[in-house]
Amino acid sequence: MDKAVRGLLRRTGSKRMILKATRLLAAIVFAGWLMIWIVRPTKTYQNQWSPQLLSETDSTYFGRQGTNILIYTFPILFISVLGCIYLHLVQRTDNSQSGSSTHRLAAWKRPVVVNWPLGIVSGIELTFCVMFLLLLIWFYTMYLVVYFSNSHHSHSEDTGEKLQLWQTRLDGAGIRLALLGDLCCAFLFFPVIRGSSLLPLVGLTSESSIRYHVWLGHITLAVFSAHGVCYIVFWAATNKIDEMLKWDNTGIANVPGEMAILAGLIMWATTFPRIRRKMFELFFYTHQLYIAFLFFYMLHVGVSHFCVILPGVYLFMVDRYLRFLQSRAKVRLVSARLLPSESIELNFAKSPGLAFEPLSVVFINVPGVSSLQWHPFTVSSSSRLEPELLSVIIKKEGSWTQKLCRTLSSPVPQERLDVSVEGPYGPVSKNFLRYDSLILVSGGSGITPFISIIRELIYRRTTLNRPTPAVLLICAFKTSADLTMLDLLLPVSGNISDLSGLDLRIEAFVTREKSATDDAQNNIQTIWFKPLPSDVPIAPVLGPNGWLWLAAIVSSSFVAFLVLISILQRCYIYPIDHNTNKVFSYSSRSVLNVLFICICIMAAASAAVLWNKRENSKQEKQIQNIDAPTPTTSPGSRFYNADRELESVPQDSLVKATKVHFGGRPPLKKMLLEFDGSNVGVMASGPRGMRHEVATICSSGLADNLHFESISFSW
Repeated sequence: MDKAVRGLLRRTGSKRMILKATRLLAAIVFAGWLMIWIVRPTKTYQNQWSPQLLSETDSTYFGRQGTNILIYTFPILFISVLGCIYLHLVQRTDNSQSGSSTHRLAAWKRPVVVNWPLGIVSGIELTFCVMFLLLLIWFYTMYLVVYFSNSHHSHSEDTGEKLQLWQTRLDGAGIRLALLGDLCCAFLFFPVIRGSSLLPLVGLTSESSIRYHVWLGHITLAVFSAHGVCYIVFWAATNKIDEMLKWDNTGIANVPGEMAILAGLIMWATTFPRIRRKMFELFFYTHQLYIAFLFFYMLHVGVSHFCVILPGVYLFMVDRYLRFLQSRAKVRLVSARLLPSESIELNFAKSPGLAFEPLSVVFINVPGVSSLQWHPFTVSSSSRLEPELLSVIIKKEGSWTQKLCRTLSSPVPQERLDVSVEGPYGPVSKNFLRYDSLILVSGGSGITPFISIIRELIYRRTTLNRPTPAVLLICAFKTSADLTMLDLLLPVSGNISDLSGLDLRIEAFVTREKSATDDAQNNIQTIWFKPLPSDVPIAPVLGPNGWLWLAAIVSSSFVAFLVLISILQRCYIYPIDHNTNKVFSYSSRSVLNVLFICICIMAAASAAVLWNKRENSKQEKQIQNIDAPTPTTSPGSRFYNADRELESVPQDSLVKATKVHFGGRPPLKKMLLEFDGSNVGVMASGPRGMRHEVATICSSGLADNLHFESISFSW
């Protein structure tokens, strides 16, 4: 027995060493990549290092494109593959970490900014934002200093013709603005890669990072717009306004640059919060112009220069194509639970091999409601407690959800609903298990992410018999009918006794009623569907449920791309151009490179998905039909009363410990500051004002035991 324990400890210690080494290597490579950006505007780099790099990497197989691939593209893709390996190893261990790391970073994780337009920003986030802004300032300022120190005579950088000094400096400043835009673009796509290994490697999720994409997008388009304005003024001042209509065969092509800025400005105009919230469909459709922006941007600068920002674009294309493949399938919708609070719980069949963590998100498309719209919803189920089901809760609010509710509650029988799903996407680890106690604060449908946490705790307590944190759930609802949301703390097959093992206390507040009404006596109604044999369970996403597969797709597709462009360069372009970059069309080269990238990604990703689909089909046969219970209502009715219902008397609701308060909002400051516990995790989900209030209380310094865990709702 002692030998077995010692062997287990040795294996565990070895795995931890491998994880630390992998993460350290990724950090070193990233630091080197970042250092290239830092030194790039310096005189030493421009006059010494850059010419030497070009001379040593300017081969007949890649040309000057090889230099940028080597120092800008390869390091990030290498980190991505390394991150996949790291996350694969993490999944093989218990990822519920101890609270030691939480204590070390507690001060840095506290919210330091809690207001518009930044929202809730922690000390770590603010530090990195300031560092990135300093990088932008350094990058542009140093470029200008080096350029102005060398521009004693007035000549254009491109044509060499004589100009006035201010015109020369305007020309130089405009070019440096474009280079600054390159730096912003290099980071722009990282936050929106839903299945990427880069974000989990540093403890982030795509949803929580969307705001970084928003901030970077504003900066990028502002910089590129300033670049465009500089050149319009420059051309007008030098009587060369006709330059706007030039599309040179080699070098910078002006017309594609103008088209890229135009596409960017249209996108930018619809991204501001007021427009995005009131006209989301307009925002969604115009945002697809990012394809035109990137394509014309590449035609403007040439594919060799485009490789500077290629890593983020490449990983985004891999992720987008994998999402496309997943979204083509029609998933098996098993049942729907209709609540008196005008909320719906949709229950989908899923492959037993699909695992996800609490707080994960799926994107849902219902062609019967809208064939183009995809809407994100938090997963309310636990993949461990319900290995064959995935559930989401939808609140009737916008036009899309209203139409869905009408479809499901229609008196006309609905035996099947066409649904497609992307995801789930979410955190890699269960951070909430680091705490001794949890305070979960929700408003309205904001209780949804906490349902998944409580179901996960039920599994750990009842099935694994492991200790779980004590939980205080503070939930606010508008009406007593909304109290039926509490019934969803348990899955369809759950039992009230499952909650008895948890140290759970629920404080429910009904804000718009003074006492319970008859609406609280309404039962939850369940619809059981009859899926088609062609409907499939939700399958694992390559990446979150197959990191090694994602590593194989990224690495194999990139190697294939390198092989194709080397053949193109050596056998076709080099005999014509001889690496002068003055003969062969930049646009033709760019289009061929895009074609090769698409072919390589589609081939590698399709092969991986088809292989996994064949493996998943074996599991699908086991859950081809989930038996539906016989309705208990009269013949002809498709509704039946759920075997549980929320009682009208508050003290007899879901659990005896539940307490319902009428006619007021929860006194959050009093409840949080008076909570007894040395290591308390606090989460807030719901209206922005409520989340900001909770974050402010936790960051006030009045209670050192409260640790705010931010939940993002950017999607």
